[in-house]
Amino acid sequence: MSDATTFDFLQLAGKTFLVLGVANRKSVAYAIAKMIEQAGGNVIYVVRSESRRDSTAKLLNDRDVRICDVEFQDQIADLAAQLEADNIELAGMVHSIAFADYPDGIRPFHETTKQQFLQAVDISAFSLTNLCNALKDRFANDASVVTIGISTTRMASESYGFMAPIKAALESSLAFLTKSFSRFSQVRFNSVSAGLLKTSASAGIPGYVDSYLYAEQVIPRGKAVHTDEVAATATFLLSPRSSGITAQSIVVDAGMSINYFDAAVVSAVTNSEFGSR
Repeated sequence: MSDATTFDFLQLAGKTFLVLGVANRKSVAYAIAKMIEQAGGNVIYVVRSESRRDSTAKLLNDRDVRICDVEFQDQIADLAAQLEADNIELAGMVHSIAFADYPDGIRPFHETTKQQFLQAVDISAFSLTNLCNALKDRFANDASVVTIGISTTRMASESYGFMAPIKAALESSLAFLTKSFSRFSQVRFNSVSAGLLKTSASAGIPGYVDSYLYAEQVIPRGKAVHTDEVAATATFLLSPRSSGITAQSIVVDAGMSINYFDAAVVSAVTNSEFGSR
């Protein structure tokens, strides 16, 4: 089957999608946007600042790039006003935004400050609801909204700081958004819950690289999830072909969650100095 046939199957051609969260070439949002464009869709890119627009100018050459820092209500309102003035109807939106402030590095969860937690909730979770409310009149009746979660919010991974409970709030909001929007539309809300990815953002998290290398040992196929695999799932969820899926978190972890007790990994741990204590 040719690529053209595959992309025609998605029925994205000629439709417009809002993609938030492109920071660089390694961003999940950028991988999703590329697939939308390859399928014939149009992408409006939203970055958080003028400096980010400047830093991505070469990458997003000749693209429609808007600015919106979701931490500020007036900027969200301004984005909605711009899209209304341009008479843009959105077939979907990609919310690939997350932020956590670790000024002193990763610390024990119970030492998380109120300011840190609430800021991260605002930017990483509430922004989805806030944006959808502001843009509700811009969405097509059957639009699809996709956000990026994590493969599990129940695992107390020390290298992820306090973000797992915040991602849990993000994923929980999908059901409530689906329900409330169903009163006037058929807009769908889903999440791609990604396993450990090699991105610029993750590289800056203390201890993340070791967790990534461990994941490669646990995953049955022996290699970690690739950004394009997450993007492909998100692009499918944006398409009419996924019309029966809503309020779901689709896990893309290459089977990591079924293989924690792989014999080789267990043996390596039990035979180590740590395992002999």
